[in-house]
Formats: sequence, C-alpha cells, structure tokens
Amino acid sequence: MNFLKKLFAPIDMTQGRPGKQIVAFTIPMLIGNIAQQLYNTVDSIIVGHYVGDNALAAVGSAGPILNLLLVLFVGVSVGAGIMVSQYFGARQREELSKSIGCCITMTFVSILFVMILAPFVTMPLLRLLNTPVSIIGWCDSYLMILFMGIAGSAFYNILGGVLRGLGDSVSALVYLLVATALNIVLDLLFVAGFGMGVAGVALATVIAQWISAFLAFLKLCKMRDIFDMDKKYLKPQKQMLINLLRLGLPSGVTQAIFSMSMIVVQSLTNSFGEQFIAANVIVMRVDGFAMMPAFSFGTAMTTYSGQNIGANRMDRVVQGTKEGTFIAMATSAVITLLILLFGRGLMSIFTDTPELVELSFDMMKILAVGYIAMEVTQCLSGVMRGAGDTVTPMWISMVTTVAIRVPLAYGIAYMTRSSELPNGNSACIFISLLISWILGATITAVFYRLGFWKKKALLSS
Repeated sequence: MNFLKKLFAPIDMTQGRPGKQIVAFTIPMLIGNIAQQLYNTVDSIIVGHYVGDNALAAVGSAGPILNLLLVLFVGVSVGAGIMVSQYFGARQREELSKSIGCCITMTFVSILFVMILAPFVTMPLLRLLNTPVSIIGWCDSYLMILFMGIAGSAFYNILGGVLRGLGDSVSALVYLLVATALNIVLDLLFVAGFGMGVAGVALATVIAQWISAFLAFLKLCKMRDIFDMDKKYLKPQKQMLINLLRLGLPSGVTQAIFSMSMIVVQSLTNSFGEQFIAANVIVMRVDGFAMMPAFSFGTAMTTYSGQNIGANRMDRVVQGTKEGTFIAMATSAVITLLILLFGRGLMSIFTDTPELVELSFDMMKILAVGYIAMEVTQCLSGVMRGAGDTVTPMWISMVTTVAIRVPLAYGIAYMTRSSELPNGNSACIFISLLISWILGATITAVFYRLGFWKKKALLSS
C-alpha cells in the first residue's frame, strides 16, 4: 500500500541525484507518450488492413490540419506545466491553485473556439492542400468527428500537463493506458465489426480520450494536500492570465508555425500521389515512436528545470541538463540502431503491399540518424522553457521549419525533376527534415551555452 502511495505521489525534483530523478520521471511519461502514439498508429494499422491503402492515406493527410487547430491547447499546456512546476518548487500553494484554475478555464474557452472554427476551415484547407479526390471525403469526416469531440483530448493534455508539473507522471500514464486499451477495442469494434471505416477510428479515439480526461480530473480533485481545487480559482486573475500567455503563447506559435510548414510540405507530398502519401503516413507513425524519448526527456527537463529554478537551485539545473541530455542521446542511439535493423518489419505492420513497405523503409533510413540531434534540441529547449524562456525555442523552430526545411524540400524537388520524375525526387521531404533537425540542434546548443534563459524565471519577475 505504501509502495503504491509513493508511486502515485508527486516527485520533488529539487532533491536527490539529478540523472536518477530525471529518468524516474521520464520512464512513466515515455510509456505514456508511446501509448498516446498508439492512438494514431492503431487507427492507421486497422484502416490500412480492413479498409485499404487509400484510407491509410486519408488518416495521414488529415494530420497537419488536426495539429494546426490544436495549437491553442499546446500553448495552454506548456504554460500550465511551467507555472505549476515553478510554484510547486517554491511551495507557493495559493499561486499554484490560481494557476491550475486559470489553465482549466482557458482550456474550456479554447475548446469552444476550435469547435466553432473547425467546420468552416477543414474542407477549404483540404482543397488547398490538393488532397486527392479519392480520399478527401474520408479526411473531412475523420476531422469533423475529432473536432466535435475535442474536449476529451484537450482536457487530458492540459490536466496531464498539470500532473507532470507537480512531478506526477505515473497517474497520467495509468489513465492513458486505460484509454489506449479502450481505443484499440473500439477501433476493432467500429471498423472491423460495424464497418464504419475512417469515421469509426475517429469516434473510437474521441471516446477513449474523454475517459482519460475524466480520470485525470478525478486525480487532481484528490490532491488537496498540495493545492486547492475550488471554483473561486476558475476565474482567471489578470496576472495569472498574463503569465500563462507569456509562457504558453510562444510554444503555441511554435506549434502553429510547425503545423503551417507541415501543411505546405503536405501539399508537396500530395503531388507525389496516393502511394507516397501512404508511405509518408507509415514513416510518420514509426517516426512518432522514435521521437518519443526526445519529447519525453524534453518535458522531463522542463519540469526538472522549473522546480529547481523555483527552489533557486541553478546549480542542480546545470548538472541535471548534462546528465539528462547524455542519457537521452544514448537512448536515441539505441533506437536508431533498432530502426536500421528492423525497420522493414515495422513498415510491414501497416500494409501488405511490398512496394509500399520498401518505399517507406527507404525514407525511414534517411531520418534515422537525425533522432540523436532531436534529443539535444528537445532537452536543451526543455530546460529553457522550464526557466520561463519559451521565446528562444520558438524562433529557433521558426528558422529551422520555415526558413530552412520548407525551401529545402521544394528546392530539392525542383532540382531533381526529370522526365521520369516530373515532380522531382520524393526523398526531398525527408532529406530536408533531416537537415533542419541537425541545424536546429546546433543552434539550440549555442543559445543554451549563452545562458540568456537563466534570467527568465517566472518567480523573479
């Protein structure tokens, strides 16, 4: 009983060996991120096998638009995690309670905005992307169901961010595993059993995400020993709202820019035809798992940095950054090796078409080495965000995705055009992404060493 109580208790990352604390916090979150990635992956596997390659392409083509309209939640989630971790580290109960209430209210407002906006922009964006006529209807129905049920996904991600800011990555994991298992069962029931196609996987995802959000909310309601969950805190105070926007808006803008660049690149991807679109979906699904350690360590470094800066322990921040980044890079090196050895088998999970498997594996090999660079970017960016500097990672992302990745993709495509390849070499999509990752890691390392982020702590303002 004591073990379970300790397991589900928040972790105070201002004490103990930094590397050990970071790993202990990261492992549950990594498992949780893998489980969350299973949402989209299971969707792709089931529609690929039970409906066909075009349905697989439809689910993938909807991704950039879905991500674009979720940027509000990204901003609120990042801002929430930073505020909660710093106030928790500083043991400021009243401010912690106010920050959590503000985040819940802003999430509700963002949900209403997205639900109103989505029906008006989804189909025009799909047409703007030159989505093939054969899959555009599936894309639209998939997105509409997800957006109308967006509250579950939004609240889980925000409340999960609050739990992680408090140092509790285990509870969020358990709730997500429950929802993931439910999602798989419902996918099979709706698609294989009821023949609902792409709409079935979207409905299954919505139901499962609602369950995870409800469980996260119940957990927070029980944490009255740490903060107060009272309706008076749901009315956002001016300073809390300003802090949330200051910390979260740059991350939201970063995600918006990234999503816009993905939309622009998706238009180029669509020009290579349905088979390449399907291959791109397969690569991105495997890529999603390969990226999980980077995102997990990055989020762990944000919480670690925030708590220790709140406790005025900059020495621990520097030490933890070195240890955490080294562990993350070693983890990514192992993943890269596994992809190169077993990548072809991973691709065959999604489709029975041999040509599609080979094309997907060829593209995946281009990206493999870039995952080590992404570990550096995510870890150092996480430290800067935890300190309250969300602007520097934002503009670095702008440079690498807009000024480097997009022009490179189109430039390589243009220079490789021929009679056999009228639209250019499709590998341009992944070569440009690899180069942007490597340059992003280099620039991030430079700005971490310059140390401007150390002056951005929320509690010193």
